[in-house]
Amino acid sequence: MELELREYVQLILRRWWIIATVVALVTLSTGIVSYVFLKPVYAANAKIIVNKLNDNSGVQIIDSSTINASILLVNTYKEIVKTPAILEKVLARFPESKLTIEELAKKISVNSTNDTQVITLAASDESFAEAQRLVNAVVDVFKQEIPTIMNVDNVNILYKAMEQSNPRPVKNIPEFNIAISFLVSLIIAIGLVILWEYLNETIRTEKDVELFLEVPMLAAVSKIRSKDLKVNRKQMSQISLGEAVNVNVAQTEARSR
Repeated sequence: MELELREYVQLILRRWWIIATVVALVTLSTGIVSYVFLKPVYAANAKIIVNKLNDNSGVQIIDSSTINASILLVNTYKEIVKTPAILEKVLARFPESKLTIEELAKKISVNSTNDTQVITLAASDESFAEAQRLVNAVVDVFKQEIPTIMNVDNVNILYKAMEQSNPRPVKNIPEFNIAISFLVSLIIAIGLVILWEYLNETIRTEKDVELFLEVPMLAAVSKIRSKDLKVNRKQMSQISLGEAVNVNVAQTEARSR
């Protein structure tokens, strides 16, 4: 059964209570899960820069070849950051965290912008203070261990994660989850209502009859309710009684004559 745009609008208005119920239930469930069961996740960032130094004098040489060499080293350093050689020493500083190397590696992300010498490190945790402490520790240990690992001291810290009075979460944000669930549930509810109507082959209107039989309709019989029949019977009885009275009056007048 094909539906026109106006019929879609009429269908949505007719079935609005189904759509509203689905959206309300999904949104309410998402709000409960987001505020009660899910905890916000915070992220703290730090940046380091990779420079190429002259091995003999220790004087920094800035030209295209040294910059390109530093850029090539960035990918190597990104892999070194999350190795046990670095993370083991980070965990040794914070034994109270009770994290494993694998768990700490999942909390740390390392990124770099294309063709730059800057590396961005981020740590995520349910506590911003813990995330800040972890990422700063990784930066310190990495700068300390690189001369031993690579035999060159070419890492400088651009900035560390700073304390924030009101940090904003980056994951499991209740307001964001509720907004997304509202939009998704609204689209799904409208889609289900339209699908339900499309698959419903019940003939209910004159247009459905014409589409089904492929012939024009000449006449239609309106639906008669039971109370209409009662009203009609009462009217008929009143008419019959009136006619009987008229007949009696006529007969009486005839006899008097």
